[in-house]
Amino acid sequence: MNRKLYQSLTGLMWLSLPLTALRFWMVWDQLPLRMATHFNASGLPNGWMSREVALQTAMGITAVMLAIFTSILLVMQKQKGTEIVSWAFLAFSYLVVGFVFVINNKVVTYNLGEHSMDLRGWIVLPPVAVVIFTTVYLFASRRAALPPAVPIVEEVHGSALFGVLLMAPALGLLFGTAMIPGGGFRLAMVLIELILLVCGLAAWNGFHYLFTQHGLEIRTLGFRLRSIPAEQIERYSIGSWNLLRGYGIRGVGNLRAYVWGNRGVNVTTLQGDLFLGHDEPERIIRDLDMVTRNRRAHEVSPR
Repeated sequence: MNRKLYQSLTGLMWLSLPLTALRFWMVWDQLPLRMATHFNASGLPNGWMSREVALQTAMGITAVMLAIFTSILLVMQKQKGTEIVSWAFLAFSYLVVGFVFVINNKVVTYNLGEHSMDLRGWIVLPPVAVVIFTTVYLFASRRAALPPAVPIVEEVHGSALFGVLLMAPALGLLFGTAMIPGGGFRLAMVLIELILLVCGLAAWNGFHYLFTQHGLEIRTLGFRLRSIPAEQIERYSIGSWNLLRGYGIRGVGNLRAYVWGNRGVNVTTLQGDLFLGHDEPERIIRDLDMVTRNRRAHEVSPR
């Protein structure tokens, strides 16, 4: 990774903060004392605040997002094996921060005399950015597929509760989508619904751990998430997961977690560390024992 370029681009992103302030400052005397700052799907205002508070809100939201993205980016660049994901997340950060800048700029423009808040074409950027980054993230961490083999055993770790919590909003949004005018807004809502629906189905379906003579394969909804060859497994032990670290697929670089609960197994491999969530981690230990014993037996067997 070109660290200097990466760090320079990360720092350059902070220009959005003074540029937002400059946009307000250049037309400050032309702005109404009470600005329209919230708009419905038709682009008409339904929320107002003073211009001072509007500026503080725009600067505050931008600063918080910049701080979060910068922290994540700096952590990612220190991890090994994260180059593709790190650059993808940098691009994602620019898209989101750029979208926020455009929104703030359009709020100012509207209050200078525009008739509506037209976000068509822009509103689809955040969900599209999420889909693209998620795709890069998943494919970058898959590793090479294991040779075909019949699974010795398959374990499943999912959460019906998380599935319902994620799918319910998607179904709720579905009823409101038809009432939204404009193709851009409708497309954005459909993308958000699909993201929530897929995440909910993945939680409901769970992570499938397929243990074979060649190692471990992790899948969800039929998609291969990760392959761990048997010879790469060094050690493993039962561990716990802090809910503050989140659920689903977590981690970058040398750490990856597949978890919908607070129990599981820590696995150390030559490719990095894994956390395999499971309500009965003893079963994962037993399955890993079978895989590693099979590998050792194969290594010492006469050729």
